[in-house]
Amino acid sequence: MAAPTKPTLVLEKHYNVKQACDRLGLSDPDDPTDKRGQKWLRDGVNQEQDPFPCSRMARQLLFTEADLIEIARRHRNRAHGNRGPRRKRRLASAA
Repeated sequence: MAAPTKPTLVLEKHYNVKQACDRLGLSDPDDPTDKRGQKWLRDGVNQEQDPFPCSRMARQLLFTEADLIEIARRHRNRAHGNRGPRRKRRLASAA
C-alpha cells in the first residue's frame, strides 16, 4: 500500500476593493473612476458585529471568491434599515 500524499495547496484568486465591487455588480467594470460600493464594502469589513470576510495583506483589503459569495449570500433580499414609522415628527416649514 502506498503512503498517503499530502494534498497540494491551491491559492485562490484575490480581488482588491475595486475588483470586488465589480465582481459583486456594485460598480461598472469598464469605468476605472467608478467608486460605487467601495465605501459600503470597507464599512462592512470594519463593522464590529458580523463583519464581512476578507484578508489583509500589505495593508490592503483582499477578497477571495469564497468571501464574495458569502457577502452576496448575506445581503441577498436584506431588508433596508429605514422601515417603520418615524420616531420624531417633522415640523411644518414656515414659508
